[in-house]
Amino acid sequence: MLMSVFRILGYGLYLFLLVSIPGLSYSAASDLATHHSDHEEDTQVETLPTVHVHGMRLNQDQQIGPVPQRTPWPTVPPILDGQVLDDWLKARLLVSKESEVTVVILQPATHRELTQASLQALRQWTFLPQMNGDIPIDGEVSLRIHFRTK
Repeated sequence: MLMSVFRILGYGLYLFLLVSIPGLSYSAASDLATHHSDHEEDTQVETLPTVHVHGMRLNQDQQIGPVPQRTPWPTVPPILDGQVLDDWLKARLLVSKESEVTVVILQPATHRELTQASLQALRQWTFLPQMNGDIPIDGEVSLRIHFRTK
C-alpha cells in the first residue's frame, strides 16, 4: 500500500512538471513588447557608411589605428544661421608617430564658411599615435562631415 501511495505521488509530480516546465520557458508579453519597441527605435539610429581600407591586411593585435582623444565638432557659422543647409566635406587627418595632427581637406564644402569652421575644429583634434605592436608609427584618419539643417 505504501508503494502505491509513492507511485501516485510520483506520477502526480511527473504530470505537474510535464505541464508546468514548458510554460516557464516562454517570454512574458511585456518582454515581447519591449523587444519590438527596441526595434522600432533602430530606424531612428543614424548608421555610418561602410569603410573600405586599402593596403596590407592587419590583425587587430598587430596594428591599432590612431585613437582619438579630443574631437570637437565644427559648428555652423553665425552668417549661415537660419539657412537650409545640406552640405558636406571630406578630410584626412595625418597623425604622426609623435601624435602631431595635420589636416588635409580632400573635398571642401560648397559654403566656404563651413570649410573654414571644419578646418578650425579639426585642427583641435588630438590622437594617440597608430601602433604597430608596441611601436608608434604614422597613421591617418579619413572622415566626412555632413552639415544638414531644416
